[in-house]
Amino acid sequence: MNNILYAPWRDDYVSNKKIEGCVFCHISENKDLDDEFHILHRDDKCFVIMNKYPYTPGHFMIIPHFHTDKLEDLDSEIWLHISNLAQRSVLLLKDGFNAPGVNIGMNLGKSAGAGIAEHIHMHLVPRWDRDTNFITSIAQTRIYSTDFIKIYEIIKSLIPKYFKDIK
Repeated sequence: MNNILYAPWRDDYVSNKKIEGCVFCHISENKDLDDEFHILHRDDKCFVIMNKYPYTPGHFMIIPHFHTDKLEDLDSEIWLHISNLAQRSVLLLKDGFNAPGVNIGMNLGKSAGAGIAEHIHMHLVPRWDRDTNFITSIAQTRIYSTDFIKIYEIIKSLIPKYFKDIK
């Protein structure tokens, strides 16, 4: 018996044209496509973007405009800026998005699990009690319980409050 799990939100993954080169640099260089790429915030050092293939609703990333695969090569000023954005993002997720917990992480290199290893990025994953279940463990499948665009719009509406003095 074949079971089919429909995931129409992944249609773009198979039907969209491939971006040549670094996808994060492409996004960084194309401000005019911020809505299409689901950018939450952009400044001169970084951008904050929804994860296109999230672990949980509200999963987003902080990405420096500077292209590097080595955290140790990142300018300290940019790293401090990422840290500041991460602190505010945690507050946004806990206070504004009602997530009681948040996972923060960076997978540095393909061996560490980075899906896009050539450009460092920090993940922020909101968590709720009992938000994981057996299907992830036994079927390598994630359940995304709500509409991606709806979550993007909710988080984007919270950005002005939590990022108000970010330059």
